[in-house]
Amino acid sequence: MKITLRRLSTKDLATLTHRTINTSESGNYPVIDGHPLLVELKLKYADYDAVYTKMTFSRKGNDVANSDNERDLAFTTLKAFLNSYRKMVTLPSYQSAEDLYQIFKQFGLNLDRMSYSSQTAQMKKLIEELEKAENFQKIKDLKLTAAFDDMKDRQADFEKIFAVQAGANADLRNQKNSIGNPQRSGKVFEIFPQPDHGHERRPGLATVLRRCKRIGESGEEL
Repeated sequence: MKITLRRLSTKDLATLTHRTINTSESGNYPVIDGHPLLVELKLKYADYDAVYTKMTFSRKGNDVANSDNERDLAFTTLKAFLNSYRKMVTLPSYQSAEDLYQIFKQFGLNLDRMSYSSQTAQMKKLIEELEKAENFQKIKDLKLTAAFDDMKDRQADFEKIFAVQAGANADLRNQKNSIGNPQRSGKVFEIFPQPDHGHERRPGLATVLRRCKRIGESGEEL
């Protein structure tokens, strides 16, 4: 004998399975205690329940966004200083500020508005250029070593956090998705005829399932 179930949503299938297990463990149906189908159902349900509400993303997005804001601030602050200093031609080393500002311009004055990946690529190139001996000397002449080091640190921190997020998201997406599991759980609901215990007719697994179906439709408590 088979029970034909209508198509259920992921959540409904999990609920029905959970209620089936609870009803079978109520003690009212001793004939199915330790039944192989129930054993399998419990195993499948444990696996199914672990993933049917799993996250798709690691929720580390806020950490990445905050880190990006910090590197943006370090970049824009240094850029703004150079832009202002280069215009004050009576100040010493104004030409150094002009030269450094042109390097910023070369790699993008608005790179803080780029995508994460594009900004990261441009920031790395900018830092490499500024670290060249001639340019780094100009940074020292303007007493901007601390500000430059801070920008480098913010960039390095962002790369680390972004890599963690990317790895975590990939791990989550590689987990088994519960949408692929309903058929596995559903197969367990194929019911064979009730065993014959002499002249005594006891409720079989089919009866249990019909009761669970009624409970699910009426909202009745087990």
